[in-house]
Amino acid sequence: MIGAPKNNVFYRSQKWHYPRIAKGQGIYLYGEGGKQYLDACSGSAVANLGHGNQEIAEFAREQMETIAFTHLSRFSTQAIESCAARVADWTPDGMDHVYFVSGGSEATETAIKMARQFYVERDGAKSQKWKVISKWNSFHGNTIGALSMTGMMGRRGIYDPMLLAFPKVPQFYHYRNPWNEDLLYGTSTRAAEALEEEIIRQGAETVAAFITEPVVGAACPGIHPHQVYFQMVRDICDRHDILLIVDEVMSGFGRTGEKMAVEHFGAMPDLITLAKGMSCGYTPIGACVANRKVYETIMINGSGEFVHGHTYAGNPLSTGIAAKVLDIMERDNIVENSNWQGAHLQSRLAELYPYPIVGDIRGLGLMIGMEFVKDKESKEPFERSVGLNSLLTACCLDAGIVVYPGGGTVDGVRGDHILIAPPLNITAPEVDELVERLEQGIKATCDKVL
Repeated sequence: MIGAPKNNVFYRSQKWHYPRIAKGQGIYLYGEGGKQYLDACSGSAVANLGHGNQEIAEFAREQMETIAFTHLSRFSTQAIESCAARVADWTPDGMDHVYFVSGGSEATETAIKMARQFYVERDGAKSQKWKVISKWNSFHGNTIGALSMTGMMGRRGIYDPMLLAFPKVPQFYHYRNPWNEDLLYGTSTRAAEALEEEIIRQGAETVAAFITEPVVGAACPGIHPHQVYFQMVRDICDRHDILLIVDEVMSGFGRTGEKMAVEHFGAMPDLITLAKGMSCGYTPIGACVANRKVYETIMINGSGEFVHGHTYAGNPLSTGIAAKVLDIMERDNIVENSNWQGAHLQSRLAELYPYPIVGDIRGLGLMIGMEFVKDKESKEPFERSVGLNSLLTACCLDAGIVVYPGGGTVDGVRGDHILIAPPLNITAPEVDELVERLEQGIKATCDKVL
């Protein structure tokens, strides 16, 4: 027994000491004792405009005074409609229909229910299409449907008997690809071929959708394919009558240096899931965005009702704040800054390769992953008993920098990595400061484990 809690909060772990944060300003967090932390991961790739934005705070106050809540089953507001229009502007052409929810897990749950209903509306209740193929080394959320798609064994763990039997295929994980491919192109083509093989194995008549992250977040941060991957996947999905769901919960809204990460690859999804950067952490919100084919099949040519809903979905406070956030991002050229500073940050991070535990650095824009190894040549990971993730996180906090740790990338148990995803309005001097603090944390970790 670890002992009684110090307060009434049900924390994720009693094995971690949680420093209290008193305030946030810009890219920094400040502890109650005054210690400054550079937020190098935007919490969890959420606080994309940083902390303490007074313009957003003032807008939120005005919106609350006007109208904070209406239920979307009965009313609409200008805030809801304006936000939907703004989100549609940020997504690829033809992705015009925005279904609001409260966060990322709800967004991916919505996508798979929408995919299932699409085929029932089109083909009738006899449709056998229900399976969603997803990937190992992926994360799509913590609710039962979303976790069923998630390919992180550490997250699934004890809940596995409760989960849906969704098939999994290999990720475009070039650093540790199972085909021993030397080129990213080869890894990407093999990963796409693995999808088609699994569709044939399952029977295309039973498969409703395939879900993928364009740039992977928590499960294997920073990995991304060659452009050929999405070209092949789109063709495979079309030939087998399967919807393509792209999970942009973490990578969307400028995080990778484009409005949506799919723009790097010319991908055209049927459904996109969004959250995090839509409001930059100033309110909980998410969405599933459907293309015209999906929308019209259900709402125009079908029953006209989507059998789904959440209490806070599309509330005017959250949608108003999200629309304001997107206005600020466009006005201040935040996406362009993400692209520029992302290139600068990746260049600076490459200077850390000489440290013996730094195995791989990869990413796009300001969504960068670092993987740590015991041996660079063999890529042998540290044993889980070392607790490298926790140790590195603690060393980084001591150095005044917050990173997003993760593990299990190698075999579901071993493998250590961090996500570097600072606010998208970070400046070049702040990027340099980030790298200096991160280097201190890595050096301190090396001193402890080597």
